[in-house]
Amino acid sequence: MNWILIIIAGVLEVCWATFLGYADSLFDWVLVAGLMVISFWLVTLTFRTLSVAVAYTVFVGIGTIGTYLFGILSGEPFSIKQLFFFMLLVIGVLGMKFTTKEGDK
Repeated sequence: MNWILIIIAGVLEVCWATFLGYADSLFDWVLVAGLMVISFWLVTLTFRTLSVAVAYTVFVGIGTIGTYLFGILSGEPFSIKQLFFFMLLVIGVLGMKFTTKEGDK
């Protein structure tokens, strides 16, 4: 269950981080702030059974991966070197998830 919360929190992080580039009204900023609060609240719920280091690392990794992919898909420039290091990040996040059991705190 905690891994699902981290994934949801990470997806929300992708949303607010991406939306930061497009926010230009008070409503937009309130929406971004609301998404931030919800994503951080969800990830802190997982700290009860997962170590903070692992949970936060996976949360930030999901946010980084998703934000980078959204940037590529929306036409932002990228390079083969960036993709190499991006893949290292993906492998690292998956490694953290698959080598950690719930209750490893």
